[in-house]
Amino acid sequence: MSAPLSQVDLDLVFSKTRDMWCEMRGKRLFITGGTGFIGCWLLESFVDANRALRLGAHATVLTRNPAEFARKCPHLVSDAAISLHTGDVRHFAYPDGEFEFAIHAATESSAREAPLQPLELLETIVQGTERVLEFAATHGTRKFLFTSSGAIYGRQSPSIGRIPEEYSGASDPLDPPDEYAEGKRAAERMCADFAMKCPIECKIARCFTCVGPHLPLGAHFAVGNFIRDALRDGPLDVKGDGTPLRSYMYAADLAIWLWTILFRTSTEQVFNVGSEEAISILDLAYAVRSAIGSPAAIHVAHRATPGAAPPIYVPDTSRARQELGLTCNVPLEDAIRRTAAWHGYAW
Repeated sequence: MSAPLSQVDLDLVFSKTRDMWCEMRGKRLFITGGTGFIGCWLLESFVDANRALRLGAHATVLTRNPAEFARKCPHLVSDAAISLHTGDVRHFAYPDGEFEFAIHAATESSAREAPLQPLELLETIVQGTERVLEFAATHGTRKFLFTSSGAIYGRQSPSIGRIPEEYSGASDPLDPPDEYAEGKRAAERMCADFAMKCPIECKIARCFTCVGPHLPLGAHFAVGNFIRDALRDGPLDVKGDGTPLRSYMYAADLAIWLWTILFRTSTEQVFNVGSEEAISILDLAYAVRSAIGSPAAIHVAHRATPGAAPPIYVPDTSRARQELGLTCNVPLEDAIRRTAAWHGYAW
């Protein structure tokens, strides 16, 4: 069972989005992926705003396993503003009525770690997006948010410190682990096509790496694994040479950015979502150990190759900052500590 988010985090999201929620008064939201990392943050912040502003809004959550979701988040399932709709995103039966807002946040985050085979993962992303868009087009949806990924840019050139939305690179269509990225690219194209033929505002958020409550501590996320191991006093195992550069947005900021993109942007707008503060995987391990105050040892599997440019995965978020006034409010050290606290660690 997952604990509710802290009121401090919910208050941060609410303080940055309060003026946007009025248009959801009395309206209905349909959301896929509601049981995942992003979905849980969106649902908890939705419930918090719904209560605080007495919106009378309602969210219907598509899930393959309602019983599992109820065990994971009983505090959400028990809220009168939330209802679960059973089905697979590829061929779910449409719920009745109109849903003015829809958020499509389903699918695994990596073909390398997903329980689905690569081709099935690709089909799930593409067919699922088509199904949700067709639902939105026939059920009165006005604003539609698709959570895409920075993975669609493919391998980021070391010469580009931060990758902008206009970057013309792409993932490798012949590399099986890139099925996820290829699926997201196709799904973005579908959003654009539907926006041209239907009265739907389709907005796209290309999400980069995040950290926070609801992130699995034991999957393929380095920061989650480091937090898990630091809480056990180690060791923290760096799988490679520790040189790849990543950036980490706290999930409360992620929720703020996603709600803002849904409410405030026009159709077919695309925004990178993430932090611009790059950190190497090795330095991340040290940052986690320091933030938690663990005596854990840090083991690095391989030596770095002298002179080799490190792989990089860091967004340019100037568009979101300049057009929407968005910023990252929670620094990495605080984000790590908040995540550890949610998992029950007390200093």
